[in-house]
Amino acid sequence: MNRKTLILLVILFVLIGFFPVRQSLINHFTGEMIYSSGGTAPVSEAKPVKSISDKIKKGETLSSIFSKYGMHSHELFEIKTALANVHSPREIRPGKPYSFTLDDENYINSFTYEIDDSTILKIERVDGCFQACKYNIPYETRILTIGGTIQNMLVSAFGSEKEDYLLALQMADILAWDIDFNTDIRTGDSFRIIVEGLYVDGKFKKYGRILSIEFVNNNQIYNAYLFEHDGKTDYYNADGQSLRRAFLKAPLSFRRISSYFSKSRLHPILKVRRPHHGIDYVAATGTPVSAVAEGTISFVGYKSGYGKIIILSHHNGYKTYYGHLSRFNKGIHKGKKVQQGDLIGYVGATGLATGPHLHYEMRQGNTPINPLKIKNVPGKPVPSAQMAEFRRQSQSMNNIFNVALFYDTKNTQRKNHSLQPALLYSSLSSASQQGKSSKN
Repeated sequence: MNRKTLILLVILFVLIGFFPVRQSLINHFTGEMIYSSGGTAPVSEAKPVKSISDKIKKGETLSSIFSKYGMHSHELFEIKTALANVHSPREIRPGKPYSFTLDDENYINSFTYEIDDSTILKIERVDGCFQACKYNIPYETRILTIGGTIQNMLVSAFGSEKEDYLLALQMADILAWDIDFNTDIRTGDSFRIIVEGLYVDGKFKKYGRILSIEFVNNNQIYNAYLFEHDGKTDYYNADGQSLRRAFLKAPLSFRRISSYFSKSRLHPILKVRRPHHGIDYVAATGTPVSAVAEGTISFVGYKSGYGKIIILSHHNGYKTYYGHLSRFNKGIHKGKKVQQGDLIGYVGATGLATGPHLHYEMRQGNTPINPLKIKNVPGKPVPSAQMAEFRRQSQSMNNIFNVALFYDTKNTQRKNHSLQPALLYSSLSSASQQGKSSKN
C-alpha cells in the first residue's frame, strides 16, 4: 500500500467516526429549535413509575409508612399540609387500603386512601405541589335475590364475610319491631331478600339498601317493603302499615337470653329468691346496646347492683333500664335526647353480674313491665295519596318473589347473579314475564 492510499483511508475512517456524533448534534439542536418555536417536542422516554399497595397495619402512621418504603420525609410534611382542610392524618385507620405511585427516585406522584366504603381520599402532584380531594366511590348498583334457612340463629344462616353479617343485621333491624331475634326464631324459619349489590369495576363491594323481605317465622309470613314518600324512606308491611313501633322488641341483636322477667328468681350471686324485673341478654363485652325508643336520659352512672347503667324516660311515663354496661357511648349524659336505635352503651359485667350481659328493664311509672308482653303502638302508615304507588311497587316486588331465583346466602356465586334494575320499574303486566329472563 502506497503512502497516498494510506492517507486516504485514514481520512475516510475519521469522517465515518465523526458522522454519528455530528448527526446526533444536528438532531439535538434541531429538536430544540422545533420545540422552542412552538412545535411538537421530540418524544422522550418517560420516567419509570412504581406503585405500592397495602393496608394500614395496626399502629402504623403515615410517618412509619414513609420510613418503611424509603420515601422522602419532606414530602410527608407537604402531604400533611395538603390534607390540612380535607382529612386529618390522625384519622387513618388500620385495615384501610392505600396506594402510592412513585417515580424512579421515590418521589410521590399520587397517594390514594379509602376513608370508608363510600369515600376515597386522593392526593396528586399538580404543577409541583400536592393537591388533596375526597370523592365518592362510583358504585354500580345491581339487584340481588338471596335467601336462606335458619338452623339455630340468624347470623349463622348467612355467609362468613363482614358484608354478610351486616346484611343480617340490616334485616334484623328492619323486622326488629315484629320479631325478637333472641326469642322468636325457630329452626326451619326461612327468609328471602331483594337487596341492592354495590360493585366497582365489576367486583362486589358491599350490600346497599334492602328493597324487600319475606320472612317466615314459626309459619307466619312477615313482609317488608321499602317505600319513599314526602322525602322520607321507611319500611311498611303489605297493607302499607309502618313497621316502626314505639319500642323495639330488643335493645341488641342475635344474643341469648339467660334470665327472663320473673316474680321470683334465685339470684346467681346473692343466692336468695327475689323478683327479676327485666331480661338478661348474654353477649360479649363491648357488644353495642341501642335505645329501644325515642327518649331522654334521666340517669347515667353507677347504681348498686346494676353497675354502670343508663335509664331513659319515654312518652306516657315509660322508662327503660340498661344495666351492667362496661362503658357509655361518647356524648351520653343526663338530659340528652336520643332516638330509637341510637347507640348508648356497651355490654359489660359491672355491678352484681357473674359474666358479661345486658340487664334490660322496662317500667311504667314505678311499675315493672315484662318487655316481651308490651303492646306496641304502630307508626304512621303510607299516606292515602301515595297508596296506589305503594301498591304498584309492592306488587312489583311480589312478582319478583314469585318468579325469580333466590340464591342461598352461603352460595359463593350468589353475588354473580343479578336482576336487571329496569325490572323494578317495569309495568306489572310484564314484570312476571321478565323475571326469569332478566337474570344476568
